Amino acid sequence: MTIQQPQDLTHAAMLGLGVYRPERVVTNDEICEVLDSSDEWIQSRSGIRTRRFAGPGEDLITMATTAAERALAVAGVGADQLGCVIVATSTHPEHTPASAPQVADRLGSTAAAFDVSAGCAGFCHALNLASGLVRSGAESYVLVIGVEQLSRFMDPTDRGTAFIFADGAGAVVVGGAQATGIGPTAWGSDGSKAHVINQTPSCLDSGETHHPVVQMEGTAVFRWAPFAMADVVHEALAAAGVTIDQLDAFVPHQANLRITQTLARNIGLPESVAVATDIVEAGNTSAASVPLAMEAMLRTGQAEPGDLALLIAFGAGLSYAGQVVTLPPHE
Repeated sequence: MTIQQPQDLTHAAMLGLGVYRPERVVTNDEICEVLDSSDEWIQSRSGIRTRRFAGPGEDLITMATTAAERALAVAGVGADQLGCVIVATSTHPEHTPASAPQVADRLGSTAAAFDVSAGCAGFCHALNLASGLVRSGAESYVLVIGVEQLSRFMDPTDRGTAFIFADGAGAVVVGGAQATGIGPTAWGSDGSKAHVINQTPSCLDSGETHHPVVQMEGTAVFRWAPFAMADVVHEALAAAGVTIDQLDAFVPHQANLRITQTLARNIGLPESVAVATDIVEAGNTSAASVPLAMEAMLRTGQAEPGDLALLIAFGAGLSYAGQVVTLPPHE
């Protein structure tokens, strides 16, 4: 089965995938040393058993660079061949300068480099931009990275967020291919719900304003995502000329296991389609969750390189994006 694409354009695909998962594994019991909750409650509400938090020496730039190096090695592409580096993140603390030029520099590249801030949907947004650059002939290779260090932007006592978010990075190299490997993207936003997920300044005990922390209206997200995203799924499938039973894998943003399960039911996903559940072990890593979930499926044998997969992501903005892809080789 091939994916449809507009005429008179070359083909684009993900040529290599690399990830970085921080060393420190944080259990629900550890989270509950500060949070007024329990392992049973957290698993019942989110499906999460563990997550990864970055430690010393594992900052956002370092995680992104390591994932990128691994993706480049798998793709057999040198950093000097890159035409563009796109980093999807909401947790680069400085904002200016952007993280992408710094990652490019560490890789030894002087390619154009910029950040994309589209919340949890950032990786799928960046993948669409990269595909367009390659298909138009503007660039031969584009590096796309989704990376977050959400542990730096959380209130450990907030029952709505403290057990959900985590850290990590995933990267893909996008380049020309013999057949279409990245289908047309169904994307959009609903700014009327921007308040549902946001960052607000926190205060220290002294009253001094500190760095912003993520706040989320979890119930509002649950009522929106698995229902609104069903329409986006069908739009992405139709744009690619693919029916849902032709999929090998479904890789949604790892927001919440209950959201994934509800969305799968709402779209009538066949039992034959493997579903990514990386959230159970990795938590919600926002813009990094889709590439991390792809890697987990490939590493565990739930899916194989070349399989047809539907990616879909949604989050702060509210923003969303999804596309049908062929899964890439991985480290």
